[in-house]
Amino acid sequence: MAQVNILSVFVKDMAATLAFYRLLGLNIPPGVEEHPHVEVTLPGGFRLAFDSLAMMQTIYPELEPPQNHRNALGFLCESPVAVDALYTQMVAAGYESFREPWDAFWGQRYAVVLDPDGSLIDLFAPLATPA
Repeated sequence: MAQVNILSVFVKDMAATLAFYRLLGLNIPPGVEEHPHVEVTLPGGFRLAFDSLAMMQTIYPELEPPQNHRNALGFLCESPVAVDALYTQMVAAGYESFREPWDAFWGQRYAVVLDPDGSLIDLFAPLATPA
């Protein structure tokens, strides 16, 4: 069976995007802001890639720039307090809030910010530690 191993995010401004994801805690090496493809390997071996839209359009000339919110990338935080703190840090750094922190009916503290390309970035943590 095929295994999901990488998610590619198409970006307009690599430097702005990498700054955003570094603030979320991703270990992105310095000096790669001008690269058309940047990849980070996450715990467990899953990879998150950032590909410039300009590069992707040379590979796929028919590619239309993404419109609206076609997906969301979720970041698990260590606690509900950590969700609030990270949300506050992201907004203070100038990133746009999509939804302020709230206690979701499904049992998580949740907040949503937008990355530089307008993608939904979920910040969440369980409200209670399972017994």
